[in-house]
Amino acid sequence: MKMSPMPPKTATPLDSLPVGRLGIIPLKSCEKLGNKVNDYIVNWRKDRDHQEKNDLKFEGYQRESYLVNAQTPRFGSGEAKGVLGESVRGDDLYLMVDVCNHSLTYKVCGQENHMSPDDHFQDLKRIIAAVGGKARRVNVIMPFLYESRQHKRTGRESLDCALALQELTNMGVDNIITFDAHDPRVQNAIPRHGFETVQPAYQFIKGLFRAEPDLAVDSNHLMVISPDAGGTGRAIYLANVLGVDMGMFYKRRDYSTIIDGRNPIVAHEFLGADVSGKNMIIIDDMISSGDSMLEVAALLKQRGAAKIFMCSTFGLFTNGLERFDKAYKEGTFDRLLTTNLVYQTDELLEKPYYVNCDMSKYIALIIDTLNHDGSISKLLNPVERINKLLKKHSESLKK
Repeated sequence: MKMSPMPPKTATPLDSLPVGRLGIIPLKSCEKLGNKVNDYIVNWRKDRDHQEKNDLKFEGYQRESYLVNAQTPRFGSGEAKGVLGESVRGDDLYLMVDVCNHSLTYKVCGQENHMSPDDHFQDLKRIIAAVGGKARRVNVIMPFLYESRQHKRTGRESLDCALALQELTNMGVDNIITFDAHDPRVQNAIPRHGFETVQPAYQFIKGLFRAEPDLAVDSNHLMVISPDAGGTGRAIYLANVLGVDMGMFYKRRDYSTIIDGRNPIVAHEFLGADVSGKNMIIIDDMISSGDSMLEVAALLKQRGAAKIFMCSTFGLFTNGLERFDKAYKEGTFDRLLTTNLVYQTDELLEKPYYVNCDMSKYIALIIDTLNHDGSISKLLNPVERINKLLKKHSESLKK
């Protein structure tokens, strides 16, 4: 019996050499995440059986590190400059910055000053200025989009996010990659440039299954909740992928009063099916102080919900973790899941209720694919990977 020949392997962009040599510049705010991303790409390219290994250009393709030496030293007055330690001419650069990293400090006339989002954004521009237009392509990976909460005008206000995006593109940035943008429509400010907002839904589901291996995923046992009207799209997507029901709260605010720059919430009103006896996934883009998320969790508990899992792309915890500790001890929630896209304190990582969702491999996949000028459509819509994960989880429950 003759064996049928194996079908020829379909060529992909990863089989060819990129036009621009890869360079990754994680600013100090994003150093830890950038190092993990670099390690993934180094290992992948070492193991990749590339068809052009004998090409002279291959020397710049497979390297021990893709990190570019870049610094932003400061003068005693607090002023700074961007400095590159090597040539980036013709490179395909990926600059990574965490504008929420409040742990970094610098001296101003001898006084210690913590870096604010404004400081991080200025440092990003300094490095772009140091590149001086010599790179083939400049891409910015900014997980938490700078000024993303100031994305629309409701009075005599500045449009900071739109201005920041325009400022970056005017400096020569070709693509901006962010995660879970507060309002993706802000990309309308730069319609002729690349702007991608990535959802970490797959990583949340993977982290939740790891922490809760016995979790039943069906409409009788699980429900997805949006804590406000603005996040319904995020909750609808997750609920549809998991095949469960979705509910939402909307915030009644006192628009006659402004406290800390916003109108205080009077009450959370619930819209949705009965939650009694069901596990809840509350999903949002960010946890700032945590008041809203914890109040929603408490209201769900009052309605008879079982376990409560709070998922947020960005865990800022601007008022500390004391209220989360208290709520956990009182049984208000069971798990708290956030990503490592923004700075995480050691205190947070040690909490018994905390689940860290690592995004470094995902970012490495995006960078590696874009460097080869490949499409990232499947990476941006991870339905296939989520379905495989659900199937594997379902089979493990049957054993």
